[in-house]
Amino acid sequence: MASHLPAIALVAAPLISLVLVLALGNPMIRWLRRIGAGQRVRDDGPQRHLDKEGTPTMGGLLIVGAALLALVAGAWWEWRWMPALQQPWRPHPAFLIVAAIVASAGIGLADDWKKIKRGRSLGLRARQKLLLQFLVSAGFALALTWWRKTSDTGIVFSSFSWSHLLPWAAFWTLAMMASSNAMNLADGLDGLAAGLCVISSLAFAVLALIAGHHAVAVLALCLGGACLGFLWFNRHPARLFMGDVGSLALGAAMAAMAARLDAPLALLGLCLVPFIEMFSVIIQVISFKTTGRRVFRMSPIHHHFELSGWSERKVVYVFWLVQAVAAAGVVAWYLSRLGQ
Repeated sequence: MASHLPAIALVAAPLISLVLVLALGNPMIRWLRRIGAGQRVRDDGPQRHLDKEGTPTMGGLLIVGAALLALVAGAWWEWRWMPALQQPWRPHPAFLIVAAIVASAGIGLADDWKKIKRGRSLGLRARQKLLLQFLVSAGFALALTWWRKTSDTGIVFSSFSWSHLLPWAAFWTLAMMASSNAMNLADGLDGLAAGLCVISSLAFAVLALIAGHHAVAVLALCLGGACLGFLWFNRHPARLFMGDVGSLALGAAMAAMAARLDAPLALLGLCLVPFIEMFSVIIQVISFKTTGRRVFRMSPIHHHFELSGWSERKVVYVFWLVQAVAAAGVVAWYLSRLGQ
């Protein structure tokens, strides 16, 4: 029986997160309306987005909360029934991922709350947000680097020195900041970011199982289940937005899982659409600052397609398809390496 329990956790944990989100979604919407937590729409955005003004936001609290509760349930299930796991507790890299998710959600929560209190679409200042993200990302990267040296087997570092530490930690610090902000930029259409995270999370779960990291697989599936449930409320026309508390946390989660798997190319492929969104903003800003011209009608690039005549649903479905193809390619490439 014990040999089948990991498979049970892989199925039960995401189902728990899915059911929790579906069960608590409507009460969450009522509570957010009661406290006045409505979305503030940017004035220079597409005109049809003005109808979204006042839609409850900060639904990311539901995604993160449900996913982590499901993860705890899955961890307890395995500990309860698998004697091999009933050993004195010691830190696990999955806790580092959870800490990064919670800390990033905290940054997003502060940003969302400032927007709500000020009654406009601007929350934390850019430099404040970036500083907080840097502290969280650097803390995670350094902690994971230390863990990989002291506790993990099969690690590349032969000696714990700054020459080995800095490049790896610096890369994942920047990668987590980029992924978090990229997912935040992708969260601009009903269901877009949540659907992208469902696709990416499922792919990360497969990669984690290939690499033998069961805890990361369960976490990825919990996030995927929570995002899938959230789509019921976030699909067009959305009744609930995830807000920065959700998008920053989910973006950080993707980078943290990729760092644990030591798979930077997987992060690029499994967050392809969010990174495209981010680079469209960078290109737009550089072009306008240097030439006074805009490359896109509006950035992020999903607004460009909207202003080109695409419906919101069409943009979302096409972007989901692009992400699904990229995710399938990443998984196929990693599976092909098994036979080598």
